[in-house]
Amino acid sequence: MTKHDFGPNFIWGTATAAYQIEGAVDRDGRGPSIWDTFSHQKGKIKTGEHGDIACEFYDRYASDLKLHKELGFDAFRFSLSWSRILPEGTGPRQGGRINQAGIAFYNQLIDHCLALGITPWITLYHWDLPQALENKGGWPNRQIVDWFGDFVDVATKAFGHKVKHWIILNEPLASSILGYFTGQHAPGRRSFRNLLPAIHHTALAQAEGGRIVRQNVPDAQVGTTFSCSPIDPFTPRDQAAATRVDALLNRLYIEPALGLGYPVQELPFLGGIAKKVAKPGDMDRLAFDFDFIGLQHYFRAVVEQSYFMPYLWAKDVSPLRRNVQTITEMGWEVYPESMYRIINQFSQYEGVRKIYITESGAAFYDTVEKGQVFDTARVEYHQNYIREVLRAKQNGIPVEGYFAWTFLDNFEWAEGYRPRFGLVYVNFRTQQRIVKASGRWFQQLLSNTRPQPVVAR
Repeated sequence: MTKHDFGPNFIWGTATAAYQIEGAVDRDGRGPSIWDTFSHQKGKIKTGEHGDIACEFYDRYASDLKLHKELGFDAFRFSLSWSRILPEGTGPRQGGRINQAGIAFYNQLIDHCLALGITPWITLYHWDLPQALENKGGWPNRQIVDWFGDFVDVATKAFGHKVKHWIILNEPLASSILGYFTGQHAPGRRSFRNLLPAIHHTALAQAEGGRIVRQNVPDAQVGTTFSCSPIDPFTPRDQAAATRVDALLNRLYIEPALGLGYPVQELPFLGGIAKKVAKPGDMDRLAFDFDFIGLQHYFRAVVEQSYFMPYLWAKDVSPLRRNVQTITEMGWEVYPESMYRIINQFSQYEGVRKIYITESGAAFYDTVEKGQVFDTARVEYHQNYIREVLRAKQNGIPVEGYFAWTFLDNFEWAEGYRPRFGLVYVNFRTQQRIVKASGRWFQQLLSNTRPQPVVAR
């Protein structure tokens, strides 16, 4: 397997997120986000850490991008910190102000990418809602659709002449469910009353954001991303449970965007959106013709029926219980075939014309030995998952790129800094960078030579 096998137009990149790498949370006019607030609350982050400093990417972006280029990647996916650009959450049209220092930072970042021959891919929302907007109700407040539209308008007018690849939302399922129903992620709210409005307003914002990008940047490629996993029943009698979980995890946001509505038949509780949340014309507004869909895939899920999980009536069957041999530090099963299966599943939608893998990766226990990190398990993960991407492409599925999660070890949300997904090791005490064996494997692959086996020395 070489880069040549994927064709000359296949995109190779890494993916990152603002709060996870930037740091500098209180500098140059940036306002607080819900993750600033959440991570400083006792017990919310497993390690008791926060993203105040993170990877110091705000100050180190030039040297980090140089390293990114040395590894051979031709695209860099990053998100904009909403509160770094609009500290109060809204722009001048709604009484807020634009933080010119934030605009200047992202202009410098974009210019540096372009000077190095790296194509910038911007994610507009990667979970870091301005705290000022959460104070007004956050995603359950219908005004969020206009607030988000304001942000998209400001961002595209500032950067659209230089950036032509735009991702509207990162994994909307995670930010709505984990943020407003289970409380595992910021802002940490737990209420079914919040859930349906958060889902619906997020889906509306997804489509409205797409329309604004297309209006302001007519030559842009506009997409959005979904976390996704093939869902298998634990036993044949668990098939109905698997169908319900598939509707929630894989169909909840893609089908409204395609004009198919919410999967109410499999998840009757979603019928409450039309009855109690939506306004006239909303169901038509959910649809938007995206140029591409980003799939973010790490593992498959195996589920069984459960009477203790309301609304879904299903629960996950852990890899340990299934005697899975290869498990990541996050407890996720390594199952490469699932990559092909999920690409194939999404390709069956008539409205999906182009697919990118906008995230895939694995956390393992990395150690530094004599100044090097021999992360052979991560090398094998990417090698095997990418091989399934190639199989999909060779079978005629329009999958056009792979973005490794992630470039640098970073602040891994509620898990803190313990799980390391990066191709580059970060010593968070000294901020030293060490390219791991996985980074060198990509460097060989992207130089169009056949990568050599990684052997610990």
